[in-house]
Amino acid sequence: MTDTFFFTGFPGFLGSALLPRLLARRPGLEAAALVPDAHLPEARRRLDEIEDRDPALGGRVRLLRGDLTARGLGLETGALDPDRVVEIHHLAALYDVAGSRDRLHRVNVEGTERVLELAGRCRRLRGLHYVSTCYVSGRYPGRFREDQLHEVGPFNNAYEETKHRAEVAVRERMEAGLPATIYRPAMVVGDSGTGATQKTDGPYFVVRFLLRQPGVAVLPVVGDPEATRVNVVPRDFVVDAIAHLSSGNAARGRCYQLADPDPPTLGEALEALIGAVGKPVLRIRLPTGLARGLLAGIPGLERWIGIPRQALDYFSHPTHYDVSHAREGLAETGIRVPPFAQYVHRLVRFLREHPDLAPDPMG
Repeated sequence: MTDTFFFTGFPGFLGSALLPRLLARRPGLEAAALVPDAHLPEARRRLDEIEDRDPALGGRVRLLRGDLTARGLGLETGALDPDRVVEIHHLAALYDVAGSRDRLHRVNVEGTERVLELAGRCRRLRGLHYVSTCYVSGRYPGRFREDQLHEVGPFNNAYEETKHRAEVAVRERMEAGLPATIYRPAMVVGDSGTGATQKTDGPYFVVRFLLRQPGVAVLPVVGDPEATRVNVVPRDFVVDAIAHLSSGNAARGRCYQLADPDPPTLGEALEALIGAVGKPVLRIRLPTGLARGLLAGIPGLERWIGIPRQALDYFSHPTHYDVSHAREGLAETGIRVPPFAQYVHRLVRFLREHPDLAPDPMG
């Protein structure tokens, strides 16, 4: 039997792009992808697309029906041989800043614990590759280091808190000897070349709001547009970085913040979005607290605007993410974060062409 890398997060936003890249870099391995029953039809469709694009990858992916939160990952007996698993890539998470704490805990914390249990049974494991998030920082004031985890700020929401708890669990196993690497992406948007995305949160909230308004659009500007920075990275950068960093031994035991070292200010990001939308916009400054109160207090306003009030916290996010490890690990590869203004028009164009695109909380 062929050695295997175990993969969660397919057919999600990052996982759909990363899985074929890992296969191409690991010609001697097959992939075993854990897929919830409800996502199996989409997983089969995306796998067909991958194999059509690159026939050499045909027959190298097994889709395993399972449940990230269940004991034994909900796998049927004999579906996965731990002695054949040499790598684990854990991307699956519930990404929902407005989600319920219980559901976020089940998927993000308990799901990670189930993957760690599997890792403990894989005697030939060379590495666990865990995708966390920069926002384990909470609202930490100032520069947040890649080796920093216990000194954090207050969390904006249960998503951040549960991802922090999950990373703590991974770190504890690393300290006990588990060979692992942690990747912390910033806010991930679509492909910088095509604009393609499955996620419509973050900057997409603003774009949808502007596009829905006929004629001159009105945009409430909350927070401090000059002081706050918006750390956005395109999917292709994150996928390229993980594919490269996970393919060698130098990354073992390290954490990489996959973020923009020079992110735009909130004002610069909003102006780039407005320019890409291409319509006149009336900007109205609004204190964050007042904006949150209006969204919470006026029935139907939050749904009409399309921006959850929990997302307003990111319009005044105080944290800057250090990328020293990532810069070192990606040196001389050409893998860099492109400036947001260079590709934002592609993000907007893709959203215009796919107006019915729904958010993907399992992205």
